Amino acid sequence: MGSDENVTETAYIPMKNRRQGGFIPTFFIFGMMLLDNIGFVANMISFVVYFASVMHFDLAGAATNTTNFLGTAFLLTILGGFISDAYMTRLNTTLLFGIFQLLGYLLLILQSHFQKLQPQPCGESTCVHGGKALLLYTSVYLTALGAGGIRGCIPALGADQFEQDDPKQSSKNISSFFNWFLLSITIGASIGVTIVVWVSTNVGWDKGFIISIVCCFAGLCIVSMGKPFYRVRVPGESPLLRVLQVLVAAARNWSVQLPTDKHKLYEIHDRNVSPLTEQRLPHTQQFRQVFHVQCKMKRFSCLSYVVMLIMDSVLDKAAVQTEGTKKQGKWRLCTVTQVEEVKILTRMMPILLSTIIMNTCLAQLQTISIQQGTLMDPSLGKFDVPAASIPVIPLVFMSVLIPIYEFLFVPVMRIVTGHPTGITHLQRVGVGLVLSAISMAIAGAVEVKRKNEFNNHNHRTSLFWLSFHYAIFGIADMFTLVGLMEFFYCEAPAGMRSLSTSFSFLSLSIGYYLSSAFVELINSITSKLTSNKQGWLQGRDMNKNHIELFYWFLAILSLLNFGNYVFWANWYKYTKDGPIDEQKLLQPDLSVTMSMTSQQTISTSEGARKMEQN
Repeated sequence: MGSDENVTETAYIPMKNRRQGGFIPTFFIFGMMLLDNIGFVANMISFVVYFASVMHFDLAGAATNTTNFLGTAFLLTILGGFISDAYMTRLNTTLLFGIFQLLGYLLLILQSHFQKLQPQPCGESTCVHGGKALLLYTSVYLTALGAGGIRGCIPALGADQFEQDDPKQSSKNISSFFNWFLLSITIGASIGVTIVVWVSTNVGWDKGFIISIVCCFAGLCIVSMGKPFYRVRVPGESPLLRVLQVLVAAARNWSVQLPTDKHKLYEIHDRNVSPLTEQRLPHTQQFRQVFHVQCKMKRFSCLSYVVMLIMDSVLDKAAVQTEGTKKQGKWRLCTVTQVEEVKILTRMMPILLSTIIMNTCLAQLQTISIQQGTLMDPSLGKFDVPAASIPVIPLVFMSVLIPIYEFLFVPVMRIVTGHPTGITHLQRVGVGLVLSAISMAIAGAVEVKRKNEFNNHNHRTSLFWLSFHYAIFGIADMFTLVGLMEFFYCEAPAGMRSLSTSFSFLSLSIGYYLSSAFVELINSITSKLTSNKQGWLQGRDMNKNHIELFYWFLAILSLLNFGNYVFWANWYKYTKDGPIDEQKLLQPDLSVTMSMTSQQTISTSEGARKMEQN
């Protein structure tokens, strides 16, 4: 069927002692993420104030620059995931991007400390130009590059510590890891939005950035100390390159006829394969199978079935070995495993896209809601709470609820559903999407109350009215973010797990960019519809804007998006699930697959025996 030149290695360095792998090395990762997020999340929350008060941007400019920073940071998780899958170990990739983040913090400290490097107020939408603008954007986006790269590989480094031999136990361990991973982020974020934000706004922005750089450096030291305990994955072939090869080969083989026997598609079967080599993926008809059944049940249009049938057939053509050629390159002929990897990633994309609107809502809590807080009563007894510290409320909720979820909710639901993680990944994501819509509706109502009190009674509403929608959104984030990370790690092909896990952050990135686009678009449209020709979010006076209408627009959009998510979540079939009942005609294919699996098991045993002899 072929030689071994296309074999993709997704190997792990043999463990030298029993201390490697398991939960012990993950504690170094938890410590690193706790410290790193002290600075990163504090800046996520307070940058909008920094841009407005120190860099003198207007309301829309400060919000847009903040969301662009966050969008870029989470977009660059793809780069971190790509490098750690293909070129460097996950630990070394983390340390590399950590250096970029340290450089970014250093430049932020310099500009925030020396007034000569800061712009003067000018009354325009932006006051920073020339060299000052270059310094600002260099520091901000170096920080984004470092933070994004770290988050693109560190979750997979932790999940790699658990053996995949027992799928049920592995699923439990990975689920627990991601819950504690989120808890470490939450605790660090809680410290950041209270202590660091207070220092930045009351003592000095340079002092706040100094705390951030110290915590970042300490976190990198801690994650490095865990090196003797890590189960280390050896980088393999570029996952993006493998995907691109399939797409190019499928296009070049467009006119080639598919064989009626799918087992004639190209695959590598080497009986002397290393026991560390990635398992082959059997051929599936996953697009057409599910849609064929649901088309019969009239749950989806048969047009959708036809589209998926075409997609399935086109991708399969990348593995068709044409006659008359002695040797074909990787850009003309791909293995069935490569084709199946692309199918898996393609099937996950609608789930990813369905979570973008929720992250657009999250962006408002980190920009507009913070600016709302500056116009509210911040007093808590004799202590004034900085507006940028209000997100500590959902973080406290999450810090309490994550252990409850892990120790109470999951065991109870495991008994009820029989699922190793209590509820499925997609059910967990769905809960979060519903809660995010509720959060936006409440946010609009709170803004109506705030404006009414201020404009009609000259009274500042308590800052803690914002806690209602913040708390609900915090619970939503607990469900959705962890659900997405688990989903992408567990469903992805073995050689693409870092890249795939970073997709959960890619959703955040697109959500932040979409927030910036929404602000501009809403202002553009509503300025033509209002009597005073001013958009809902235009100007510096929030008491004359219509932020509540923007919140309610996002709430309605979130509900529509949830309907779209239910469609795709209902369609998605987990890669580890067995065939559905109405596909019994595929039984011959299943028997062949079982035979292939048995051969691979024998090959693995023989390979392991040879390694022991050597």
